[in-house]
Parts: sequence; C-alpha cells; structure tokens
Amino acid sequence: MALIRYSRSIIPACDVETLDDLRELVRLTHDVDRIGGYKLGSTPAITYGLPELVRVVRGFTDLPIIYDHQKAMTDIPDTGRAFAAAVKGAGVDALIGFPMAGPATQDAWTKACQEVGLGVIIGGEMTQPRYRRSEGGYVSDEALDEIYLNGARLGVTDFVVPGNKVERVAHYRELLTPVVGGAPTFFSPGFVAQGGEVSEAAKVSGGSWHAIVGRGIYGAKGIRAAAKELTSHLSDRAI
Repeated sequence: MALIRYSRSIIPACDVETLDDLRELVRLTHDVDRIGGYKLGSTPAITYGLPELVRVVRGFTDLPIIYDHQKAMTDIPDTGRAFAAAVKGAGVDALIGFPMAGPATQDAWTKACQEVGLGVIIGGEMTQPRYRRSEGGYVSDEALDEIYLNGARLGVTDFVVPGNKVERVAHYRELLTPVVGGAPTFFSPGFVAQGGEVSEAAKVSGGSWHAIVGRGIYGAKGIRAAAKELTSHLSDRAI
C-alpha cells in the first residue's frame, strides 16, 4: 500500500527550532489539498525527542510522518534492529535511509524496518554540488546506482532523489523502473531555497512523486499561502 494517499504531493520538512514553530507549521498546512505528510528531522528530534514531535503532529492530523535521521543507515548492520524499533515506537510511519556504510548495513537495516512495519525510503544522491565523483565529489556514480538498485531488490519502492537536479531524477526513474516492476515513488528535496522548481521536477518524475520542501514553507511570511502556491504546481503530467 502506498505511503502517501496522493500520487503527487508536497511534504513539509519540519526543520524548525521550537515545538511552537512545529505546531504552527502543521496547524496552517495539514488541511491544504495535496499536503501529503510531514518529514521530521534529526535536530528537532535531538532537542525535544522524536515521540514529542510525533505527538505535536498527531494533535492535528493522521497524515504520514517520515523521519529523516540525516543520515540513517550509516552504522554497522547490528544496530539496525534497535534503531528501527525505536523509530517505529515513536509513532513514525517511514524512515529515510542513506546506506553509505555499504550493502551489509543496507540489507540489515532495511529488513529490520520491514520486520517492525516501518516504511523504508532509500536515498543515495544528495542535493548539494560536488557530491558525485563525476562532479568533483567523493561518492562514485556507480556506487549511487548500486544503492538504489539494491534497495529495489530488497522490496523498496520509495526513493529519495535530488529535486534540484532534474536530469538525475530522470536517470533514477530510468534505472529503477524495470527493477521495481512498476513505477517507483520518488521523494525529492532541493526546492525553493536550494534552487529547484517543483514544476520542472514534476515533469520527469513519473506518476508517483512527492516534493519535500522545508524553508520554502516554514520560512515563508505566509506559511499557508506558500503551501498552497507550491501544491498548485503539482501537475499530473509526466514525460
């Protein structure tokens, strides 16, 4: 079953400073059409505790909650079971993992999440420049492809891809579609403050795609107006 009820949506990234900020963000956006869920980050979780963040969100909505540990799946394989149980126990629906520690960790952590009923969203490529080896970064392009493909082989159908690199969204769509056995679902950060345009990424992402937007919503003067403006660009057309 799909994590998000919409085929395309906006996911606010809740990287705010206080619980009051989180409460206001969710209050102003939870009933906006095509707000698909909320992404909680590691800094607020360290400050207030993940269960408390979930409690605030649940005070307004039952929309899916995604936890981004920034970055999970970078430890040894043996720690995955306890981590997955803790995240699930906090009331989270899905975990974002960037398994840069290798396939043994990716396998163990993915299976641990699946065993406790925690959704898995696998990422590899990030939004900043000079990330891939081919653009002056540390991580080989081939390794990134292997991360996504291994995720698909483990039964994962949800993936994080960089929304401000439209050509890379198209690349991962082409890479994953034959392995997933249908259209993969993409979650894309990198919009507004990082230069990406929702309308452009939406064109190449396929039918199931969700834009993750942080500062472009919670940093706006009018939070609700910003959310409505962003959702208005979610055309159902893809190429």
